[in-house]
Amino acid sequence: MEDLLVGWLNEYGYPILFLWSILEGELGLIMGGILCHTGSMNYFLAVFVAGLGGFTGDQIYFYIGRFNKGFIQRKLHTQRRKFAIAHLLLKKYGWPLIFVQRYMYGLRTVIPMAIGITKYPGKEFAIINLISAWVWAFITITPAYFFGAELLNLLAWAKAHWYFAIPFAGAILYGVHTYFTRLENYFLQKRQSRLQKT
Repeated sequence: MEDLLVGWLNEYGYPILFLWSILEGELGLIMGGILCHTGSMNYFLAVFVAGLGGFTGDQIYFYIGRFNKGFIQRKLHTQRRKFAIAHLLLKKYGWPLIFVQRYMYGLRTVIPMAIGITKYPGKEFAIINLISAWVWAFITITPAYFFGAELLNLLAWAKAHWYFAIPFAGAILYGVHTYFTRLENYFLQKRQSRLQKT
């Protein structure tokens, strides 16, 4: 199975990187950076393709919000908390939010949809989104490209010592989740305090 996956990445690296950048992101870009390090992919083309994938994904979410407001309100009612936070962040920070939302765990898909629901200009969103997607691809792929050998050694160690690697990865994910949950609570509490004062 592992050999099959590596074979697919070597043969269809760019289409897989494009699709992976639409659906998920960082893990695919790190793999792309490692393949650039090994010479299986071209570094500049990988950054270009990954950026286009990230751009395409957020454009899809943006227009889901723009043209399906009623559907979102009906079907995504369980995400109302995240939509409320996204609107607060957009109101407070404006267009820079489009740049940083790619690094916000739990809000990456919600924020483009939340922006789409508003009257934010679609053309302006697309331009900022494209630039931010290429920046995101560059700063994610580049370290993996330069430190590909070290990452490959780390992956080999994790495979051999999975009983250490799995709990360690789980602890990191739990920490990230806890941090962003507390951040969400902070913004909602600030909003509640502001409403109580008015």
